Amino acid sequence: MAVDTSDFKNGMAFNMDGEIYQILEFQHVKPGKGGAFVRTRLKRMRTGNVIEKTFRSGEKVDPVFIDKVNYQFLYRQGTELILMDLDSYEQIPVQESKFGDSAKFLKEEMEVLAIQAGDEVLGYEVPNFVELEISETDPAFKGDTVGGGATKPATLETGAVVQVPFHLKAGDVVKVDTRTGDYLERVKK
Repeated sequence: MAVDTSDFKNGMAFNMDGEIYQILEFQHVKPGKGGAFVRTRLKRMRTGNVIEKTFRSGEKVDPVFIDKVNYQFLYRQGTELILMDLDSYEQIPVQESKFGDSAKFLKEEMEVLAIQAGDEVLGYEVPNFVELEISETDPAFKGDTVGGGATKPATLETGAVVQVPFHLKAGDVVKVDTRTGDYLERVKK
């Protein structure tokens, strides 16, 4: 059951050239001369690469049903992460590399999503924002903040290192964007 470009929606997934892509954004373009077309930004689900592609108006693609399954991160075992399916309680080992850079923000008992097409797991998503405790950072000294937006490296409880403002110290809990690795704010606790 192929669908054409008039049915495109953000988040829709389809099969193209043996790969599964998800539409991040699209725009229908009707130039004054020539045929209409659809300009898209697509994410390759297996690798996370983002490409731009133009489709002729009315061009057909084969849709793919994407399912998101809830898992809970239990613990690390070497280079593997042990996850538990929250429906069946089955524990599965997953290579840390499948999570990419976001693996460094995983905390025990954190929920993650497995992105699946049929029986194939295409990737994993961690929450966009996490709250983690600073386990180690250099102390602040008087005069360090003269530059305004000055920062220092801080090691979080998961081992991830992020840049934080000078006034933060070990034991503070901070909110971090897992997509960029940026410090967002100190959490009042």
